[in-house]
Amino acid sequence: MTFAVIKTGGKQYKVSANDTIRIEKLDDEAGKKFEFKEVLLTTDNTTTEIGSPMIDGAYVEAELLKQARNDKVIIFKKRRRQNSRRKRGHRQHVSIVKILKIYGKSGKLLAEAKNTTVEKKTSEKKVEAKVTAKK
Repeated sequence: MTFAVIKTGGKQYKVSANDTIRIEKLDDEAGKKFEFKEVLLTTDNTTTEIGSPMIDGAYVEAELLKQARNDKVIIFKKRRRQNSRRKRGHRQHVSIVKILKIYGKSGKLLAEAKNTTVEKKTSEKKVEAKVTAKK
């Protein structure tokens, strides 16, 4: 299994080709392709490359699917016997990203995502057929 460990938004993520991940918000538009240059580790079935701290020449190509927000987190603080309570909520902004390709040291292609446009079109046709059948 081919995967890479990337660093973005102060966190590390283990990603494979065709994965969809939620990361800290990026300042780009949906549909835009970009690269993660901070790759800490890459591996395929035979070799593993570990950076110190980053691997030179390695990168992960990704596509920004959409900007979204996480579920609400409730922050509730209470001081007992003081009649003091505070309730706050927070929704973090995130970017939903699809991993397309993983490149190893010196730009060697290690993994590539499957072509999902055909799968999307067939699933859309199935949904349309179900809707027309119900009418």
